[in-house]
Amino acid sequence: MTSVSRYNPWLVALHWLLAVMIVVVLPVGFLVLAPMPNTDPQKLQLLMFHMAGGMFLLTLMVIRFVVRMVTSRPPAVSTGYPLADRFAPVTHYGFYLLVLLMAASGLTIALLAGLNRSVFQHSGEPLPADFDVFPSMQVHGLVATLLALLIVLHVVAALYHQFVHHDSLFRRMWFGKR
Repeated sequence: MTSVSRYNPWLVALHWLLAVMIVVVLPVGFLVLAPMPNTDPQKLQLLMFHMAGGMFLLTLMVIRFVVRMVTSRPPAVSTGYPLADRFAPVTHYGFYLLVLLMAASGLTIALLAGLNRSVFQHSGEPLPADFDVFPSMQVHGLVATLLALLIVLHVVAALYHQFVHHDSLFRRMWFGKR
């Protein structure tokens, strides 16, 4: 592949769209849906938003993975710490894995709870009394927590590169001449 100084514009667009989507969908699950009782009539509407957002995120993540595999990328940027440099690719691929696990556990919850009928087909069927009866709900919560922690690590690392290491990392993940 040809040496480039920036990521492919499609990869850049998908990166920032995914970032915004995750920052919207993840807190809805943590801060709104989790504490809301399943008897609350608004929960169906919020579940529809959350589930549709999750499916959209998975679709975008698959597209992003394919684009990443077939396009040229700039060379890796060193932190000056060999262990951190070896850990960076693990965290980047970790995003793909965690989003896949989030979608799989969410789909499992939806299938077990019959959410397609109640949420998307508006069948009038009530939600289960408690989603915690499904083991996939614990997986969903754990993976969501891991994803949130990975996001924090990613943001801290990007800020370190940009403002401490001064290597213009943000420029690589923005639009412009490659």
